[in-house]
Amino acid sequence: MNQSQSQQQTDSINGIQQILNEYPVMILDGALATELEQHGCDLDDPLWSARVLLENPDVIVQVHADYFRAGADCAITSSYQASVEGFRKRGIEERPALDLIRKTVELAAQARDEMWAEVQASGAGTRRPKPIVAGSVGPYGAYLADGSEYVGHYGVSDETLAALHRPRMAALIEAGADILAFETIPSLQEARVLVELLKEFPDAYAWLSFSLKDGTSISEGTPLEVCAQTFGSEPQIAAIGLNCAPMEVVTEAVGILHRASDKPVIIYPNSGEIYDAETKTWSGQGSCSSMKDSSEAWVEAGARIIGGCCRTTPHQIGELAKKWRGQG
Repeated sequence: MNQSQSQQQTDSINGIQQILNEYPVMILDGALATELEQHGCDLDDPLWSARVLLENPDVIVQVHADYFRAGADCAITSSYQASVEGFRKRGIEERPALDLIRKTVELAAQARDEMWAEVQASGAGTRRPKPIVAGSVGPYGAYLADGSEYVGHYGVSDETLAALHRPRMAALIEAGADILAFETIPSLQEARVLVELLKEFPDAYAWLSFSLKDGTSISEGTPLEVCAQTFGSEPQIAAIGLNCAPMEVVTEAVGILHRASDKPVIIYPNSGEIYDAETKTWSGQGSCSSMKDSSEAWVEAGARIIGGCCRTTPHQIGELAKKWRGQG
């Protein structure tokens, strides 16, 4: 198989590359958990948005649908804080826990398919790609529910990390996730573990997005350049970037990532407000209203995949879609 044939085979599986082959920018969705709160859901729970899986899954479908209708090319599932161990603490055994994790993919796919049927019926399907579903694989710190995904120094072994992540990854892939989202990863150790686990699923792809300490390093302090270089040649990693960082540091980080790796750069910053992990509240002034304008600098610096994280909304995603696709 020559290089061209190999690339064609990769593109046929890698949903991100398929979209980027046709469009200069791919649009992600925005915050799920904070949108669920806007719909009246109580997320004051170690399971966070995964709690809604148990109590009101229809609202998850509604939020996914809102983002798809706004123009998102990808929904990230509600499995960020879902794990077998986390559900076990709530008295849910492994089999039903894995069923719940698989359900996160089914809910996102349901919203996507219903929206896509509407788009096809309207004749607008030629203006956008069929969206994909990314199975969220949140960090070990999300399972701890103590904010340590923004610190990264867990003090646990590779085996402990793998034991938490492996069953969830398998469940998301089995449920039909188009890609996995290794997101808010604060440490090089955890990123290495996840990428090694991905090799157990040779037909699967994932993106890798880090939480940041500042514009040049991830939460634990490893330089972004080192992270991009470490995973830039991994064939199953479809994109490398950052999420849940304030918009003010994004442009600098994108430039570093773009220069250090040939992988598409993925970014989905938060609103700029500050999260208190102890009280589980947000404070400060958000800047998400400037996402559309800020995206010009991000794309110029090398970003190819853009969306929003905590406290961003379907409105901001709709503005991005209008700017980069002329949708809406």
